[in-house]
Amino acid sequence: MYLLLLISDFSTLDRPQAVLSVSPQKWLTEGDPVSLICEVYSSSTGWTFSWYTLTASSESSNHYQLLSDSSRGAGGNYTVSSAAVKHTGVYVCRAERGEPAHKTTYSNTQPVWVTGVSPPVSLIISPSRTQHFTFVSLSLSCEDQINSDRWRVKRYTESEQLEDCSSSVWASQTGSTCTISSTITSNTGVYWCQSESGENYHPVNITVHFFVILESPVHPVTEGDSLTLRCLYKHSTTQNLRANFYKDGSLIQNQTTEMIISTVSKSHEGFYYCKHPERGESPKSWISVKGVSNKCCCISSHSESQISVLRTLSSVLAVCPYLLVTVVLIFKCCRMRGFTPDSR
Repeated sequence: MYLLLLISDFSTLDRPQAVLSVSPQKWLTEGDPVSLICEVYSSSTGWTFSWYTLTASSESSNHYQLLSDSSRGAGGNYTVSSAAVKHTGVYVCRAERGEPAHKTTYSNTQPVWVTGVSPPVSLIISPSRTQHFTFVSLSLSCEDQINSDRWRVKRYTESEQLEDCSSSVWASQTGSTCTISSTITSNTGVYWCQSESGENYHPVNITVHFFVILESPVHPVTEGDSLTLRCLYKHSTTQNLRANFYKDGSLIQNQTTEMIISTVSKSHEGFYYCKHPERGESPKSWISVKGVSNKCCCISSHSESQISVLRTLSSVLAVCPYLLVTVVLIFKCCRMRGFTPDSR
């Protein structure tokens, strides 16, 4: 029996390894392109690739579900030209070749988070920020316009575990609200709302940290709006730290209690954090920027057209009395000239 176990272990170790990566990035806005790239660390060729999503059962154990939409192919890329909120999930890949099939190990997990422009449900977080201190209460609620009770709060942690709040030991769920009574660093992860049919919406990256955190908005910022970031310290009465602010690793503002971007554009999208020379630095937070909806633009254009028409009518109405007086005077002059011969 020991010999069989040893052979089995060796056969597992001898399997080629599949490695999964995401391009261009894991955090996307609805409509962005994304590719899952599966590579096999082996000199051999002719591999056929399959892609899976990681799912969690009611017992909190994870298993893989094969993608149904053309997931099998000869190439190592699974590309979506225009990402939708339904593509939010945690992915793995695997490759096989030959007859009988010689399979690789399952790859590492790679999450893909897609933020919808107008999702049917919102993940409401209290306190309303993405970074939180340890040992505080944290509430996450899925809210929609119809029936909030049909939503469940899910999370994916740094330990690559997909978990359901309703069947967890780290929180409790009542209706569509998930409550963490006392936060710890292992609560760090991505949280989102899942419908009864398994659709995933509104992922939010939550970070729990000891001393210094960045106060940033939970929801994507709309182009043209203002953005305010603050550096908070746990053991301070004023909390706001005079710190340096960074975007994608580059210093953008130094020694200030808050950083304000008056007019946000797509170029401001990225990872932000703050750093104090003595207290330390905060974790990084992704700031997502969404464009102005076409509907608003259409209403604005229509309003401008209405204003233009009203201005024209106002001008005409303003001139009308003068035109009327002129016509009456001309008519009277004509009548007077017409009656002059008769009077003679």
